[in-house]
Amino acid sequence: MHTPPDHQAVLDEVAPRLRRLRARSGLTLAALSEETGISKSTLSRLESGGRRPSLELLLPLAAAYRVPLDELVGAPEVGDPRVRLTPRSMPNGGTVVPLTRGPGPLQAFKMLIPYRGAEPDLRTHEGYEWLYVLDGRLRLVLAAHDLVLGPGEAAEFDTRLPHWFTSADEGRPVEILSLFGRQGERMHVRAKPR
Repeated sequence: MHTPPDHQAVLDEVAPRLRRLRARSGLTLAALSEETGISKSTLSRLESGGRRPSLELLLPLAAAYRVPLDELVGAPEVGDPRVRLTPRSMPNGGTVVPLTRGPGPLQAFKMLIPYRGAEPDLRTHEGYEWLYVLDGRLRLVLAAHDLVLGPGEAAEFDTRLPHWFTSADEGRPVEILSLFGRQGERMHVRAKPR
């Protein structure tokens, strides 16, 4: 079986890492063998690079050295999963905070939308949107519907329908959570009526 070069480089570093861990712990090969159940000769070959490390050999060694398996094999660090919240001004007023990092089929946003007047400025574009009111009241104009949603209420719609939203209350913005998907992509499956 062929091992890709980047995997081989990780495997090549296991032997010196095992030697350093044993030296740091002060264990002899005999003591380590007794603790792990792995023969002294196998341990010696692992530390010299003469034996390829396997999961069944590395797990008891990780337990004996009290280190995570990732540290034993030198697994690359996983990137920081936190999304850096960077608010942006919306062209027609308000603030949007992206809650997802990169391009993908669904994007999440937290939006703070001010009162934009009483006269709707209907727009259409490709996509599908789901929104949830966190705080305040949202006026949603969607085709022939003119709705006011309060905290805890949600709406979903195809953005090819003419739509517009604003805070329903002059002087008080509305805070919403919005999930936006590509054309025709629904956010969740709706139950069919019986």
